[in-house]
Formats: sequence, structure tokens, C-alpha cells
Amino acid sequence: MAAIISRRFGEEILAFLDRKVSIETSEGRVYKGQLVGVNEKLDLILQNIEGGDNVSRMILNGSFVKEIKLLEKIFDLHALADRLNRVFPGLVKVRDDINTIIVMDKIKVTERGVAEGSGLAAERVKAIYDEFVREVRK
Repeated sequence: MAAIISRRFGEEILAFLDRKVSIETSEGRVYKGQLVGVNEKLDLILQNIEGGDNVSRMILNGSFVKEIKLLEKIFDLHALADRLNRVFPGLVKVRDDINTIIVMDKIKVTERGVAEGSGLAAERVKAIYDEFVREVRK
């Protein structure tokens, strides 16, 4: 049971990678930036840091991290898969283990767009993805 909980925690913290976060330290300082690295001790690497410190990148010691907040919406892969399934009924699979949607067993879609595939079907998937992203950002 502990291994499952630990694995789940690791998956969740990895979902914060490459996203904008707010980190509060045990000293009460707050840093906002893009989380680009984390290790097993929860040492963190931030870049594109907001604020007046004139620092573009920093490493925070995990033992001083009190709280990490995600400042972006999590991409809803399942909502996109539902939309794709309306156009490609029965041909859409979600692979949660790799955060990927697979359409027609050949077109791979991630939160960043169409990662693999070509042809008319891939172009249609890309158009659906683009429309979905525009609507979510409103």
C-alpha cells in the first residue's frame, strides 16, 4: 500500500513539471515561476521567476519547502478524448499512464498537441485539439 501511495505522489509532483507554480518556504518567502526540476528529496528548480530579486533560475532545498501550488489549470485529457470520440466514435483510447490520447491506433495526442500522426485524420484531430484549447483558455 505504501508503494502505491508513494508512486501516486511521484506521479502527481511530476504533473507540476514545466508548469507555473507558487512555492512557499518554511521562512514564509513565496516564489512564483516555472518548475523545471525535482528530485526524490523534493529539491526544486525554478526558472522564469517573478518578482524583484532579478533572479532567472534558482534551486530550492526541499527541506525548506512548505507548500507548492499549481497556478495553471490541469489539462483535462479526458474531456478532449470525449470530444474526439464524437468525431471518431470507438476509435479513441486514453492512456493515463503516459498522458496520451491515441486515435485510430496511430495518432498520438498529448496536452501539447498532436505528437504523432499525419494525413487528413491527424489534421482533423489537430483542429479539434486547437478548438478545445481555445475554449479552455477563455
